[in-house]
Amino acid sequence: MKLKYIIYALLIGGVAALVIYRITANKKATAAESAGKGNASQKTATVNGIIVSPTSYANTLSITGSIDANERVDIRSEVSGVVRGITFKEGGKVNKGQVLLKIDDSELRAQLSQALTRQSLAAGTENRASQLLAKEAISQEEFDIALADLRSLKAQTQLIRAQLNKTQVRAPFSGTVGLRNTSEGEYLTPTTIVASLVDTDPIKITFSVPEKYSSKVKNNTKITFTISGSSRKYSATVYAIEPQVETATRTLQLRAKASNPDGTLIPGSFANIELPLSNVDKALLIPSEAIIPIQNGKKVFIASKGKAKEVMVETSTRTEKDVLITSGLKQGDTVLTTGVMTLKEGNPVKVVISKK
Repeated sequence: MKLKYIIYALLIGGVAALVIYRITANKKATAAESAGKGNASQKTATVNGIIVSPTSYANTLSITGSIDANERVDIRSEVSGVVRGITFKEGGKVNKGQVLLKIDDSELRAQLSQALTRQSLAAGTENRASQLLAKEAISQEEFDIALADLRSLKAQTQLIRAQLNKTQVRAPFSGTVGLRNTSEGEYLTPTTIVASLVDTDPIKITFSVPEKYSSKVKNNTKITFTISGSSRKYSATVYAIEPQVETATRTLQLRAKASNPDGTLIPGSFANIELPLSNVDKALLIPSEAIIPIQNGKKVFIASKGKAKEVMVETSTRTEKDVLITSGLKQGDTVLTTGVMTLKEGNPVKVVISKK
């Protein structure tokens, strides 16, 4: 029996010794691994960086707008009648006051002839009544009646002449006529649109800016814009600003004018606009990849005495590649631009300065 207990004791002791050995070995391995990581974290990292230097920066706002005609109107006839003549070409140029359309006026001319005859008779009656009144052969009332008849017939004649003038549709301004929607011989009413007349030189660009920029936009501001399918840059000048902010969109509407002598700018097109807001003479710009968003804001790494140092920064607008820094950096700081996501405060770094 004693032998049996001795064997059990030896087995239990052996197992305990093995467990203790494994625990000790694992602790040593963990310590070695931690030491290795510590040594690795202290290895010098080679990163790229730029030296912050002030530069001139034009703060611009990129927005979209629409190109509108300088003037546009739907050509209509003020009176109903049969079209007797069309004197414009579709897509052609017309001058202000040019006759575009002629409505049949035969009935009105007959009415005018009749009214002129009556006016002539009334004028003779009024003249005789005036002579008789001077001789006290008729009363003042009889003369007044004759004079009133003459004036009434003159008014009728003027009305008919005005209606005759309306049978000729004239261009209210110089421009280009669009496609016509009527033909000679058709009965036209005032509701029928004959064609559109558009003045495209100059053209207008209508656009809106967010409410927060409303205090920074002014009349006579020069803007640049491009249109779809072309890399050519056009210039325009702001000439009108809406006096109030649109409450639904919280935007302020502006309008600019641009010359368009060759007609390349077509009303209805979209325009990609660059609106200058301000000029910063000593702006600090850094590449956008150097910015690290964090919970409390934004930070960058700079090189200080051969080690990485975290710096909290505040930013403003950005360009295609750079970000404008408003606080946190100063002239001469070396901002790290690569490997920033793996760096920690105090890591040794070797900086390769790159040109912006």
